[in-house]
Amino acid sequence: MSLVVVFILVAVSIFAIIYLTSSLKLKAFVALFLVSVFLAFTTLPPDTIVRTIKEGFGNTMASIGFLIIFGAMIGITLDRTGATISIAGYILSKTGNHRSVQALGITGFITGLPIFCDSGYIVLSGLAKSFSAKSKVPMAFMATVLATSLYSVHCLIPPHPGALAASEILGVNVGNLIIAGILFAVPGAMAAWIWSRLMVRNRNYPAAPDTVSEIQVNHGKLPSPFMSFLPIVVPLLLITLKSLISVFDKEGVSLMAVIFRFPGEPVFALAIGVIFGLLLLRKKDISSMNSVFTEAIEKAGPILIVTAAGGMFGMVILETGVGEAAGNILSGTGAGLFVPFLIAALMKTAQGSSTVAIITTASFILPMLDTLGLGSEWGKILCMLSMGAGSMIVSHANDSYFWVVSSFSDLDIKTTLRVYSSSTLVMGTVVFLFVLASSLFLL
Repeated sequence: MSLVVVFILVAVSIFAIIYLTSSLKLKAFVALFLVSVFLAFTTLPPDTIVRTIKEGFGNTMASIGFLIIFGAMIGITLDRTGATISIAGYILSKTGNHRSVQALGITGFITGLPIFCDSGYIVLSGLAKSFSAKSKVPMAFMATVLATSLYSVHCLIPPHPGALAASEILGVNVGNLIIAGILFAVPGAMAAWIWSRLMVRNRNYPAAPDTVSEIQVNHGKLPSPFMSFLPIVVPLLLITLKSLISVFDKEGVSLMAVIFRFPGEPVFALAIGVIFGLLLLRKKDISSMNSVFTEAIEKAGPILIVTAAGGMFGMVILETGVGEAAGNILSGTGAGLFVPFLIAALMKTAQGSSTVAIITTASFILPMLDTLGLGSEWGKILCMLSMGAGSMIVSHANDSYFWVVSSFSDLDIKTTLRVYSSSTLVMGTVVFLFVLASSLFLL
């Protein structure tokens, strides 16, 4: 089969996923499976089809399954115990009521590290309304700051499924990616804050109604800020320490390397975070713990399935050889980081899912890494960050998170598009510009 035909079939497959999920509203897993089978049967040798589909799905599940489940468990315990509210209260006490927007943004950024952005927004939306009512800040501004702070880490940092699966595909060190992702997410979140502030200035966007918040009533006595931070900070600290140690001891023979060999592995680090999360439960009996485990598994299940299906589609694309061919065509053009950024941005804007966008892009880009000059460890990390920046652009009506932000903030669609959606465009662009500038010194 000619290379041109393969290119056309891959392009048709990508557009088919966009059409099936966006226009026909078909479930993402079903769309990804059907399109993967179609692409495999039309481009791959018959004796490799079943193996490719099974390996793509299974390898992705094996690499991210535990991390997503444990991350969900941490998120559920933070939600149920009111730990996120405790963290927000602590940060607000340090910033002051007049900086409630900044306090909420920092809270979203920190709690968003282990919690998926949609869950985090649902948990903190009541707090956003309370802060808006007390400080008389427009709810459109408060909601957008919270939404983009959660979204910035969701698109860039493991254990969030897109970044996690893509890091496995490209062979990127998860610990190094977490450190770099946090650093690059900060200017992105700040840019969204500045832009959304401009969008609400001189407009009569109202603050949230001044009603009595039920947050304290629902959660009762909140855990201490120290205990609330532990399930988030400890896993990140363990993973970061192992990554830093590996920089100076690549052979892993020093005492520190031996000590942090297993605790610093993301799977075990997050499992330790789960233990600290369970300490927040008021009732520490088996029934209470099982309730957390059940809810977390139910929450993680659909995410795992869609992410693994994305890995399956990516494996089929990889086996077609189209990525390697595209890399040869683009070699010497100087396109570099623009390629992963633009592909992810087009995929995200068209079909809505950041996870599907970044996984598909990673599989497409993998064979191109060397020809694009991104084959080094830093090249792969910057490639990951470029895809993450692209997967932020643009969250609009075909993105489920857009509707979470709109519904839980009581914002009309026009306002959400104008303030929130435009902020995701600015945020993704700023992150990519920082990545591009860093590449001048790191590549």
